[in-house]
Amino acid sequence: MASPAIPRSPLQRLSTFKNTPTAAGATPSTTAHTPMPLSPPTSPLDTFSSDPIFSAFLSPDFNPTQFSSSALSSGSAASRIEKLQDGLRLLDTQLRHEVLSRHHDLLNQLSSIKATESSLSALRSSLSSLQSSLRRARSELSDPHRVISTQTHQLNNLHSTSLLLQFTLRTLRQIQKLRNAVESLPDASKWDLSKAAQLHFEILTLYNESHLSGIDTVDAELQWVIEVGSKIREEGMKVLEKGLENLNQPEVGLGLQVFYNMGELRGAVDGLVSKYKQTGVKSVSNALDMKAISGGGGHGAGGPGGVQRHGTPQIGSGAKAKEALWQRMNGCMDQFHSIVLAVWHLQRVLSKKRDPFTHVLLLDEVMQEGDPMLTDRVWDALVKSFTNQMKSVFTASSFVKEIFTIGYPKLLTMIENLLERISRDTDVKGVPPALSSEGKEQMVAAIKIFETAFLALCLSRLSDLVNSVFPMPSRGSIPSKVHITRILSCIQEEIEAVQMDARLTLLVLHEINKALVLLAQRTENQMSTGPEACQVTGPATPLQLKNFILCQHLQDIHTHMMSMVSGLPTVAMDVLSVALDTLHVVVGDSVTSLFQAMIERLESCILQIHEQNFATLGIDAAMDNNASPYMEELQKSILHFRTEFLSRLLPSSVAISRGTETICTALVRNMASRVLIFFIRHASLVRPLSESGKLRMARDMAEIELAVGQNLFPVEQLGAPYRALRAFRPVIFLETSQLGSSPLLQDLPPSVILHHLYSRGPEDLQSPLQMNNLSPVRYSLWMDLHGEDQIWKGIKATLDDYAAKVRARGDKEFSPVYPIMLKIVSSLAGNES
Repeated sequence: MASPAIPRSPLQRLSTFKNTPTAAGATPSTTAHTPMPLSPPTSPLDTFSSDPIFSAFLSPDFNPTQFSSSALSSGSAASRIEKLQDGLRLLDTQLRHEVLSRHHDLLNQLSSIKATESSLSALRSSLSSLQSSLRRARSELSDPHRVISTQTHQLNNLHSTSLLLQFTLRTLRQIQKLRNAVESLPDASKWDLSKAAQLHFEILTLYNESHLSGIDTVDAELQWVIEVGSKIREEGMKVLEKGLENLNQPEVGLGLQVFYNMGELRGAVDGLVSKYKQTGVKSVSNALDMKAISGGGGHGAGGPGGVQRHGTPQIGSGAKAKEALWQRMNGCMDQFHSIVLAVWHLQRVLSKKRDPFTHVLLLDEVMQEGDPMLTDRVWDALVKSFTNQMKSVFTASSFVKEIFTIGYPKLLTMIENLLERISRDTDVKGVPPALSSEGKEQMVAAIKIFETAFLALCLSRLSDLVNSVFPMPSRGSIPSKVHITRILSCIQEEIEAVQMDARLTLLVLHEINKALVLLAQRTENQMSTGPEACQVTGPATPLQLKNFILCQHLQDIHTHMMSMVSGLPTVAMDVLSVALDTLHVVVGDSVTSLFQAMIERLESCILQIHEQNFATLGIDAAMDNNASPYMEELQKSILHFRTEFLSRLLPSSVAISRGTETICTALVRNMASRVLIFFIRHASLVRPLSESGKLRMARDMAEIELAVGQNLFPVEQLGAPYRALRAFRPVIFLETSQLGSSPLLQDLPPSVILHHLYSRGPEDLQSPLQMNNLSPVRYSLWMDLHGEDQIWKGIKATLDDYAAKVRARGDKEFSPVYPIMLKIVSSLAGNES
């Protein structure tokens, strides 16, 4: 159908004609036979496009209303109308011209339109025929499709009904099996729980997966099935809990199989774990329930036997409450042990048992990868509850705080016994233990707050005792032996209270170490120093006597502590090393200057040996039994030191003979050794030494041995110095030719032998002392500062000097001592290289 014509203005129609391709130029066939008419000199459209009025009509968005309004408002509407009419006439003329010039083309286009209309008419007829055929096909196909759809739906319903009937019958048969299994045994404890649980699970699975809800026969039986399921769970849990209580693996395995067959294994295990957690938490709360401990119950805090403020029992009931508290703590530890052991046993069976049909490990049904072990879950809950309760009673109950602080070793023993029992009872080959080392440390850390308080109390007791013995403002009071004994007894009690636990023993030793350092510092403040404290010529002064007492006290403490820790591991000595070193330093500082003065005095006596005549003596002087003057003075000095000083610093001679070593005993031993070594050194420097002089010197050796042994230290316990003294006496009587091979030389320092050989040599064989023009004192000081290697090097220089002198004189022989001395020096040089 043709579209209705849309009226357009003449100018718009003209614009359309102008833009028509046919008007722009004709095809070659047309233009070849039709002459083009002459066009006006200028096109109207060109004139209109440049005209300010007509150009508006050529715009595609021309608005007649707007144009009219503009014309009326301009005041020249009549002239506009006239101009528009002129334009219309001009356009009409141009239009006629265009139609006439294209008449042939217009006729050709009209014939094409008629042909098109004819073709469209034929097409409409064909389309009508096609639509009629489609309607016939639709009517022929819709009826079979409707029948097939109806029958398909009917078949689907029949199939669903058949399946529903099958599942219903199967469910009813399973219900009947379950009924036969449980009703034949009225006592539920005798049921085959594993089989009943499997049937119960299958029935509920069929019911839910097959959507049997609404079937009256099945719904009527379902309530009974649910009730039986509750009984199966109840009996299964009884078997499981009984097996865990008795640690019976078959019973635990049966209980777990029941819940696995019911599809409720994870929930049952989680419930058991939660139950054990709650039991453990409740046992801690009950153990520290002060109302229950003191027998107050719920009758109020102020009644007889009740709890007063801060959980403190009434006067007179403290002992019973304390005993009850410890009993309840023991019960709590036993409860912890039972809980952990039961959960560990449960975990152990889960990790071993598999379902007999599916072979699935039950532990995999309970735990996912990365989940904590059951024992870890329970232990963490127990430790957390125990830690919180310990912190709570520490701040809320002064009574419990005092008991657990004073009795911390007992509390720690309880904890460690619990950990030891759990470790021992769960030590099964191939099975992980119930507790890791970290878990054990967590439990010990739970009572850390009481450990800190216990150690502070231990230090406080010891410090108070030290402060009472050595009050700060006072410097004149001297503690008695009783005071020192009390301190040592207190230390012994502190160690004995914790000796069952090595770690706690070390912690207590740290506190004892602090107390001993404090004691040493207080004692050091009491001691006196200055010239009066180290005088040795007169009797002991009051200041020295005071120092001796204080020194003896510190020695007793040092000796007692050394004896006390001797039976403990080496680390105990390391812990007390600061205190023991401090005691040793304080004692040493208090008497070192005194001992140094005594040694200097004895050395000055020995140095007088060089003032004696050991050359040729008369027979009477040689056979005289009296000691040399210097030896008499030495003996008097030793006896004076023993009487005035050493007797107050040393233990009894019996103790010395038994090998008891104290700080002062070591100082005396060093002093005795020094006296013997110093004497042998200077005795070897004596020159000349005649045969009668040797007898006098041998007698002096016997006198010094007796004086040192009786008044200073047992000489047989001095070791090398005593052996050197005993060897030097016969050496001086040996022939020079015998010295080189004598075994006695092994006990003598090489310097002593070499120095003695100078006394047997000629005068031109000078000793280092003579060669360097040194006094015996200076040479002795030089020897103290240098070792044996430097001494024999100096001796080697004198031997070389002697050899040069002999060669210079042209002598052919050396003194017999020269080759012996040279051999000794050469052997020493070889040993050094």
